[in-house]
Amino acid sequence: MKGHVFLRRPIFRTLSLLAAALLGLSACAPRPVAQTASAAMTAPPAVTAPPAAAPDPDPRVGLRAGLFDAEEAVWNLRKLSSTPPPEAFLGVTNSDLAFKDHYAIQGNYNGIQVWDLTNPASPSLVTEYVCPASQSDVSVYKNLLFVSGEGLGGRLDCGAEGVPEAVSKDRLRGIRIFDITDIRNPQYIANVQTCRGSHTHSVLKDPNDDENVYVYVSGSAPVRPEEELPGCSAAPPDEDPNSALFRIEIIKVPLAHPEQAAVVSSPRIFEGLVAPPRHGMAPDDLAELEAARARGAFIVEIFGQERVLPDGFVAPMLAAFARERGNDAPTAADSAAFREALPGIIKKRFGIKDDDAGEDAGPKPGPTQCHDITLYPEIGRAGGACEGYGLLLDITDPIHPKRMDAVADSNFSYWHSATFNNDGTKVLFSDEWGGGGQPKCRASDPKEWGADAIFTIENGKMRFQNYYKLPAPQTPQENCVAHNGSLIPIPGRDVMVQAWYQGGISVFDWTDPAHPVEIAFHDRGPISADHMEMGGSWSVYWYNGLIVSSEIARGLDVFELVPSAYLTENEIAAARTVRLDYLNTQGQPKYVWPATFALARAYLDQLERSKGLAADRIAAARQALSAAEGASGEARREALTKLADTLEAQARASGDAAKVRKLASVVRDLG
Repeated sequence: MKGHVFLRRPIFRTLSLLAAALLGLSACAPRPVAQTASAAMTAPPAVTAPPAAAPDPDPRVGLRAGLFDAEEAVWNLRKLSSTPPPEAFLGVTNSDLAFKDHYAIQGNYNGIQVWDLTNPASPSLVTEYVCPASQSDVSVYKNLLFVSGEGLGGRLDCGAEGVPEAVSKDRLRGIRIFDITDIRNPQYIANVQTCRGSHTHSVLKDPNDDENVYVYVSGSAPVRPEEELPGCSAAPPDEDPNSALFRIEIIKVPLAHPEQAAVVSSPRIFEGLVAPPRHGMAPDDLAELEAARARGAFIVEIFGQERVLPDGFVAPMLAAFARERGNDAPTAADSAAFREALPGIIKKRFGIKDDDAGEDAGPKPGPTQCHDITLYPEIGRAGGACEGYGLLLDITDPIHPKRMDAVADSNFSYWHSATFNNDGTKVLFSDEWGGGGQPKCRASDPKEWGADAIFTIENGKMRFQNYYKLPAPQTPQENCVAHNGSLIPIPGRDVMVQAWYQGGISVFDWTDPAHPVEIAFHDRGPISADHMEMGGSWSVYWYNGLIVSSEIARGLDVFELVPSAYLTENEIAAARTVRLDYLNTQGQPKYVWPATFALARAYLDQLERSKGLAADRIAAARQALSAAEGASGEARREALTKLADTLEAQARASGDAAKVRKLASVVRDLG
């Protein structure tokens, strides 16, 4: 892991980092990238077969490898630009995105980059602020920028030298706060330390509170020593009610005095949950495990699953073990002793008791933390992607969220992130099987694993509908699994763009939650043709007409939608009328469409597609709209009022009465 000197660390500290990577406890864990200039659910069929209009054969299969010269495939998107990282960030993981005005703020394990998107065909770098920390998740609100820090090497002073000591007052694990009144010159004004750091965070602007914002912190690393941060305890809550386990942190940030930001509550939203059901290993992973066993690799069992220790971890761990035995270099006896001691080391590190697996031990506890929480303040709800569960939360009291429902699924390995549809009647959770650093989109991988799970929300409960997974198989050289995405404001539809690491980006329609369908994509070949190198789209979000992707190794990609059999020019034009002052996808905004002729035509296009109105009536409505648009004053108002009256009368006999009434309402507003 970049920035960590394992040979200088005690073996238990090294092991804690290893375990986090292996378990996905710090999913999206930092890795160097290539450098040059309830119970298990019964699923319906995994994904509806793609329509005939989808490319066949899929051009994503067999793309030529390369870092900045890989072969690309694109469908129903136009790529506007690809911009490589600046030198200070080259070869270091790019992470999440936030947006303000015409800027994209890109996190990186070395700090933050700010891109001016005024000309999306040629984004310009206006700020590069070196301040190392993982994951450097970013969020904005007005003049404030919030940045997550969780790794052991982040420093309070933003220094690049790391923190080699096991306990240090110089270590930053929590939230950094910057003043970006001058976005070209961020001012580091405060930080809030937490016991487990901040892997991710989400900013909540309560509609009823204009004086503060709230930051929900998800930290999935081991609890830091009390000597480093007083009050931190890793004991179970029944032994220590102030335990840092089984809780999240909520920070209150006074907007007038952000330097006074502090943790104000630690809600225990996991109470009563038990360990969820889990699936076994995929066919290719089983074969790899057996091959590793045959060659004598070190294999550990963590929470019931065997895992191969990567060679890059074994060497420093074994060297440290040998030094503890008094040897400068590992001997054969050291290696044998290390292999024998490893199960006990693992058990001690994770507090696993010998009788934990016994039938009389009772159910094991559920998740101790969330990976990510998507806040949707306009509907007073949040979706918690909490390691082994998906949670539905009531956040109407932002300091005291309450769990409304929890779902588990044996097909899910690591509940990673959540996205609501615009009206809050559905929620989609992603599964980061493999922690983001493994190839989980191979042809042999089950389509229900490493996918999205789609739920409808009915009377405060989540009801499973189906899975969606990237339909194009990827190679064993490409880390690929469901990751971060956002809604695209196509009126009347639920359309999302999502990152799949080296699987690229996928745009899909989940308006019918039981039958999600891909409608656009972009993909590159692997970074390397013969071995796995970390790369791909970490996150991709729609913002003010653009689709912006943070590419882990390659920089920043910018796209726009183009008309297709799935999406008309009018629908795209209507989406462009939604303008945001800022965007944090984990603080999900409610899209509102102004009444425009593009919106009315988009609804007509959808009625034509669904056959919700007869063809002659659609043609007549289009003609009336065009005539009204060409008129002005009283003539325009009369024409639009007449058309709205006609549409409302036609709605009663329509195959899609709700959509016709929406259309009529827009037409009346235009008048």
